Amino acid sequence: MKKRVAILISGGGSNMIRLVQSMQRDPDHPATPCLVLSNRADAGGLAKARAMGVPTAVVDHRPFGADRQAFETELMMPLMDAKPDIVCLAGFMRVLTGEFVDYWRGQMLNIHPSLLPKYKGLHTHARALAAGDREHGCTVHRVTAALDDGPLLGQAHVPVLQDDTPETLAARVLEAEHQLYPAVLRRFAAGDTSFLDI
Repeated sequence: MKKRVAILISGGGSNMIRLVQSMQRDPDHPATPCLVLSNRADAGGLAKARAMGVPTAVVDHRPFGADRQAFETELMMPLMDAKPDIVCLAGFMRVLTGEFVDYWRGQMLNIHPSLLPKYKGLHTHARALAAGDREHGCTVHRVTAALDDGPLLGQAHVPVLQDDTPETLAARVLEAEHQLYPAVLRRFAAGDTSFLDI
């Protein structure tokens, strides 16, 4: 039985697209997409998911203001209907409460644009350049209540070039994300939680 995967997005969904493509194009893939869920109705990834035949849902966070728990109660409803075995955060730009994360403990994955534990949070590419790093990259990890924390499942490494800007570095890291996240998800869905280094 294939594992059911729900993917949460807030924008264009480029990582979501790679995850869905990897599942749909390989008949032996151990997982299948069951939902793409966004906190923004205008997220470009929703139309792309529908075009690939994946059910979509929207729970707008704005009406809930600062009440994250009320938002997450609504967010949980389409997830419960979809019955995912794995939840993948792919550019979902909302900080989730410990209670929500705990419900999916061990089954929620995230991709972060740095070589964790370096540069948790935002502006990772500018921070890597400011520190004079020669290497940057991205990390897939299990989600815990702590921001950009949790057991690491894989990393992809990207060299920092002398003339890099945050934008050029971000573009190369995104290419690495598109390779790493599908590879880690495939292994994870098959029960392999060993660290993947590419």
